[in-house]
Amino acid sequence: MSTDPAGAPLLSVRGLHKSFGTNHVLRGVDLDVQPGSVTVLIGPSGSGKTTALRALNALEVPESGVVRVGEVTVDYAAHPDARRLARLRAQSGMVFQGHHLFPHMSVLRNVTAGPELVQKRPRAEVEAEARVLLAQVGLADKADQHPFELSGGQQQRVGIARALAIRPRLMLFDEPTSSLDPELVGEVLQVLKQLASEGWTMVVVTHEIRFAQQVADQVLFLDGGVVLESGPPGQVLAHPRHERTQQFLRRILDPL
Repeated sequence: MSTDPAGAPLLSVRGLHKSFGTNHVLRGVDLDVQPGSVTVLIGPSGSGKTTALRALNALEVPESGVVRVGEVTVDYAAHPDARRLARLRAQSGMVFQGHHLFPHMSVLRNVTAGPELVQKRPRAEVEAEARVLLAQVGLADKADQHPFELSGGQQQRVGIARALAIRPRLMLFDEPTSSLDPELVGEVLQVLKQLASEGWTMVVVTHEIRFAQQVADQVLFLDGGVVLESGPPGQVLAHPRHERTQQFLRRILDPL
């Protein structure tokens, strides 16, 4: 049971700094995410949004900054050990740009592998939950198939079910529709909308501005490794204050 103080953010981030060689990708990123809310990160390529997202569960390890998810806090400047990083990583489920499914495993086994092998939960229990999750993402009839038998959109939905299967407190999505054909994007976004309506706490990196307008509680625009603008979608997307945000949105919404 959560011991978070009433009204406290589920996710709190302060002062993330990350460099790759001489490229200072994150330059002091701050972020708060309330339980049950959807946060969307937007920005041009190279702005730092994916690196920031990956730092939330230690897939990228910044040089400094503090990330707290629930009761688990990591101060990256203190050089946390592998056990503490694993505790942070266990708080969230991650859905990547690519599907990253195990090709030799059935759809059902792809979903059950993490809970059974990593969390050591009973197979019967995790299989029952996995079938519920597959039904939730519209793939109840695909449990015994293999990834190569599915469309890209279906594979991505399996990836979402797999992330949900570990019972995370926070769901992270790194441009989940970017590798899909345009006609398949809608089916994945519909699943994200469903998760939002069910109260999942989500942080989503995406260029799908309409999705952000419809679903996000807050939008952060990143450029040059900093958050230039943040607020509700009606402000950031419809009436952006920063000239750089305005320029970015013009290029996204009216590329010609």
